[in-house]
Amino acid sequence: MTKKGGKNLPDERRVVVTGLGLVCPLGIGVEPSWEALVAGQSGVGPITRFDSQGFATTFAAQVKGFDPEAWLPKKDARRTPPFMSYSVAAARMAIEDARLEITEKNGNRIGVFTGCGLGGLEVLEESHKTLLEKGPRRISPFFIPLMIGNMATGLISMQTGAKGPNCSVATACAAGSHAIGESARIIAYGQADAMITGGVEAVVTPLCISGFNAMKALSTYNEEPQKASRPFDRERDGFVVGEGAGILVIESLRHAKERGAKILAEITGYGMTSDAYHMTAPAPNGEGMARCMEMAIADSGLDVSQIGYINAHGTSTPFNDLCETQAIKTVFGKQAYKVPVSSTKSMTGHLLGGAGGVEGVFSVLALTRGVLPPTINLNSPDPECDLDYIPNIARKASVQAVMSNSFGFGGTNATLVFERYE
Repeated sequence: MTKKGGKNLPDERRVVVTGLGLVCPLGIGVEPSWEALVAGQSGVGPITRFDSQGFATTFAAQVKGFDPEAWLPKKDARRTPPFMSYSVAAARMAIEDARLEITEKNGNRIGVFTGCGLGGLEVLEESHKTLLEKGPRRISPFFIPLMIGNMATGLISMQTGAKGPNCSVATACAAGSHAIGESARIIAYGQADAMITGGVEAVVTPLCISGFNAMKALSTYNEEPQKASRPFDRERDGFVVGEGAGILVIESLRHAKERGAKILAEITGYGMTSDAYHMTAPAPNGEGMARCMEMAIADSGLDVSQIGYINAHGTSTPFNDLCETQAIKTVFGKQAYKVPVSSTKSMTGHLLGGAGGVEGVFSVLALTRGVLPPTINLNSPDPECDLDYIPNIARKASVQAVMSNSFGFGGTNATLVFERYE
């Protein structure tokens, strides 16, 4: 993980995935979410969290049917904001999937690391309203701890007993992938045996929607919201805000072997770069994105011909999709036209800080299930986006390695390589 040729490292430094958990607009749990994804179903619909009348965008990809009391004590569930309860739920799913028992004896060697872009924005908005209407004495003492983004990590630790490394990263839309990559490094450096890691976001709020509308970043395809997220399509007009959490249990290969865990995949490559260019726009021709992918592939020790699928950042915004396409061409050369690429954001919307976590889960499933998710709503391909984006229908394919891209505002980039474990 820390030098070329991850598989040549000793077992205590190789990092494998042993558990997956999902709460997303396509379902609660890995199986219902995956079934909806490969069926090409959209999780986008009208906003129900608040009255969106008068907003330029009136739809989002919301989590539906989630009961926080199924995952948290009743008293805690009532006051815990969605980004935190989604995290705990996905973490519990991943821990159960990994059959990882966390005890007083091993808890100090199991850590938590999540990515989150905006944290408890909903709590901030509600508390500000209370301040203006009722005054400072009516602000809840829980306001700060329920708002700050690292409390997703904190609550997972408190609910599971994981007392190892505890950290959170707020690198915008790359946060989930950065959390996974940094967790893998923590294990490779010997600071933990296992990490509960991924990304979360839940900001379908008036301020978030109006803020992204002010930037002209969101789709305004209000007539048919399920068709609004259309990465690489000529008619794309912006992204769709999504919410949820994707969590993975990862551990050293030695630790996984010793406890007889099922191994889903191996994390062999991780890259991170900066565009150093613009607050929101990617660097021309995807220069920073390309360096990030090159770094991850070099870290894995693979050749570009061995990457069998790319889960693209693919936001459905004009510049991102074009720049990512150009970056893939820079990295893969002629091979770029042979490697399947898709954007699962066409179905989940863009989970911002949670995107890398959810898409990391989808990438591992693509490896283990032998199915590559489609890019839906790709009906009028942009002639400048001319790669194989798996349009509209999932594709069966057995691949050796997959790459997952996450690129964020501020020019922060992250790429992960997951490889089939032999």
